Amino acid sequence: MFLGIRDLRFARGRFALMAVVIFLITLLVVLLSGLAAGLGNQSIAAVKNLGADHMAFSRPASGDKISYTASTATPAEQKKLAGRPGVDDAALIGVAMTKADHTSVSAFGVDPGGFAAPDGVHGRSIVVDADLAADQGWSDGDRVAINGTKFTVAGTKDDSYFNHQSVIWMDRSAWTKLPSAAGADGTVVALRTSGSFDAGAASATSGMDVVGHKDAVNAVGSYTSENGSLTLMQVILMAVSALVVGAFFTIWTIQRSGDLAVLKAMGAATKYLLKDALGQALLVLVIGGGLGALFAGGLGLLAAQVVPFIVTPMTTLVPLAVVVVLGMLGASAALHRISTVDPLTALGATR
Repeated sequence: MFLGIRDLRFARGRFALMAVVIFLITLLVVLLSGLAAGLGNQSIAAVKNLGADHMAFSRPASGDKISYTASTATPAEQKKLAGRPGVDDAALIGVAMTKADHTSVSAFGVDPGGFAAPDGVHGRSIVVDADLAADQGWSDGDRVAINGTKFTVAGTKDDSYFNHQSVIWMDRSAWTKLPSAAGADGTVVALRTSGSFDAGAASATSGMDVVGHKDAVNAVGSYTSENGSLTLMQVILMAVSALVVGAFFTIWTIQRSGDLAVLKAMGAATKYLLKDALGQALLVLVIGGGLGALFAGGLGLLAAQVVPFIVTPMTTLVPLAVVVVLGMLGASAALHRISTVDPLTALGATR
């Protein structure tokens, strides 16, 4: 990388500008990645953390998709699914929007003692999301009004969100009395299954749509649209990164054709020049992208105090790696010009 390092020192301004561009693109990609993860978590955390690997929804009308807002389930359907081969446990869960002390929440009705019910849920005792309890100043033993009825806070549950609302876990017998429950016994049946479970056969015999964990998560209305939009933004930024890096190194290669011609005339192998060019591009990408990811991680930790933002290796290092890989693919666009430089033609053009 002798020539690459020399170029970096000689044209500091141009390479610094390129590194800043990579820094900004990586910063945006990582911030979007952390925001997408945070928003997604606030849509599906309660469903994701249920401990169920399958979910049964009432069969939607032709052309419609399964949805928590449109689904209903009954104890009879729960019992039928519980008797299916491979089903280890089945829990009837009700999901509805309501207000707790004038705060909008998602109410999850569960049967006490079931695998989906947090400890403390029974009768008029409820378990509330830990962040909601902190915001409202609720603690164990406090009384909270839900639909005009007083319930006692029996505990809190971390990371309990559904559709961007904090979740309150309550006895299903109390949940059925909520106006938003519309008289239903429940919304879905959550299943814990073993390897012998056949979702297709269960759907056929129960009259419900039994789906895996991924489809159950995608049935949350806000999750798919938000995640799709933010992912599209990330893809566009990464594509821009590849194009910008490719254009920069292509132009840079044209500008230094004379240097490349001299090196070839002196006997430098094309393979050496290609490795030198790729090493130079990798160095710029790692410096600019690494600083961008580091800065975005720091901003994300601060932003997480006020907005849903998650900082993990998946939301920082993975986007950085993708930006670097796509940048290298863009830089490889300049390789053809390097490999086809004619020493005699290039040297003659510099006279």
